[in-house]
Amino acid sequence: MWSDVGGGMGKSVYFGIDHCESAATWSSDRMTNEPPAPILSEGVVVSAVSLELKEQVHNAQDLAPAGLLVGKLFVPVHLRLENVLFTIILLTYIVCIAGNMTIILLVILEHSLHTPMYFFISIFAAEEILFVSVPIPKLLAILLAGDNKISFIGCFLQVYSFITMGQVESICIIIMVFDRHLAIDKPLHYMAIMNQTFCIGLAILPWFIGLFNSLIVTLFTLFLDYCGPNEINHFFCDLGPLQNLACSDTYISNTVTTAAATIGTVVPFMIIVGLYTKIIRTVSEIKTSLHKHKAFSTCSSHLIVAMLFFFTAFVIYLRPKGSQYDKFYSLMYTVVTPVFNPFIYALRNRDVKNLLKNVLVKFYQKKSSTLW
Repeated sequence: MWSDVGGGMGKSVYFGIDHCESAATWSSDRMTNEPPAPILSEGVVVSAVSLELKEQVHNAQDLAPAGLLVGKLFVPVHLRLENVLFTIILLTYIVCIAGNMTIILLVILEHSLHTPMYFFISIFAAEEILFVSVPIPKLLAILLAGDNKISFIGCFLQVYSFITMGQVESICIIIMVFDRHLAIDKPLHYMAIMNQTFCIGLAILPWFIGLFNSLIVTLFTLFLDYCGPNEINHFFCDLGPLQNLACSDTYISNTVTTAAATIGTVVPFMIIVGLYTKIIRTVSEIKTSLHKHKAFSTCSSHLIVAMLFFFTAFVIYLRPKGSQYDKFYSLMYTVVTPVFNPFIYALRNRDVKNLLKNVLVKFYQKKSSTLW
């Protein structure tokens, strides 16, 4: 009801209750030495409870960006087991870095490997080093020292970097398959098409696409409201676990993430399947068995790398979430799979194997001569 406060012609205030009830409430407030609900000049009563609730929500929103906790691995917390995992993952990381660096150095130093195919292999090796270096150092810190804290901005930088590197690698694999397609399907025009300028442009293209697409997905997740728990159920910052922490509606963000994952995995995979279908058809028409074997041997290395990369990506991003094996699949994708790639290129490629043998022989001879 409307009431004339003070008995004069002053401003009216709407209490939303009977005048007598408001007076009783005011009297009760005086007896308990508590201040009455604040009255606004324009005739609105704001309850102390609502102010306190707004203050709590505001404080919770202020606390969200302060820091996040990255969860443990999928194993029980035992110091001895964590030390074993730390050793295994550290050795895997070192082998991955060393193997990819070996490929890069061989391509740079050996003039016979200055071809488009080995140029793209070296680019992919460099991207693989960056890819594994996004989540693994933090994982090692968690296992060694239990340092599972990460800043809000640092978490989203890790998300952005990880998605970017994943998309860059997927497009780079397409380019490598496209290179083999041109070499086999159009051998006479291959060197004219794959000149130095065109190769450099193809090497830069994945970065433009990856940086732009990853920014869109990351921003959709960043602009969600985070006002609740701050512990990520993962061993590194990824889109799914971060979206689960949001207290606002994540439908649009989840839809954008699913669409980006489909574009970043399914579309490249279909392109690769189409290119390899044409490659197999062309190779099957080669009459010389030696040339046919060489073509199949070269392409099989690329095909194995592509299958390993996209199969693990499908398992991570295109299946229902919430499985107890989520962290295990992510560990396979980020740690185990990358370590195989340099060995696939080295062990299945005759040129690389011969060069490695020559380098090792020269190193052994030089070492022996210095000792004697």
